[in-house]
Order: sequence, then C-alpha cells, then structure tokens
Amino acid sequence: MGPLLRVVVCVLAVMVMCQADCYFQELQNKDVKSQPKGCVDKEGVEHEFGSEWVKNCYECSCSEEGIGCCSKIPDAIDVPPQCELVVNRDACSAKMVLKSDKTKECSPV
Repeated sequence: MGPLLRVVVCVLAVMVMCQADCYFQELQNKDVKSQPKGCVDKEGVEHEFGSEWVKNCYECSCSEEGIGCCSKIPDAIDVPPQCELVVNRDACSAKMVLKSDKTKECSPV
C-alpha cells in the first residue's frame, strides 16, 4: 500500500469514528437580581464557568452561554458491512473491528 493510500485510509477511519452525538443546554438565569456563577446541569448540579467534566461518557463544559456536551463514543454510522463498532462504556471508547475476527481492527476501505 502506497503512502498516499495509507493517509487516505487513516483519514477515512478518523472521519467514520469521529461523528458523535452532541447537545447544548442554554444558560438559564432564574434570579434576575444577580449574575449566575456557573451552569446548572439536567441533574441540578452547578458547574463553574470554564469547568469541564465527563458524565455518562459525555464530555461537557460550562460557558457563559450554557452547557455543551458531546459523546466520547462515536455513532455507528458509515461502518462497512465487514466491520462492527465495539463499544466499551466503562472506558467510554469504541473501536471498529472485523466481524469475522474481532481481534483485528477494521479499516473503512
């Protein structure tokens, strides 16, 4: 395999693996008399502006606009038929492997 083809294969693999679920929760100020000191997440936990955390395999951050979170686990879209996306929720990771031999990583080409 030539060097250019290797680069193309690597870029395609990264593109397939990097599509993740994200959401944004706008900052809500319930007390108009004082400025908020941070963001309140869906569970009611307050996070300081500029803070970052991981919960349920989502990387989140708090800004003066609100909370932005993206899944650390990529979506299983564009997985070739000979491949399978194996998800490890404990480690918040995923890898693409061959269906026929799960010990070997699979490339999207």
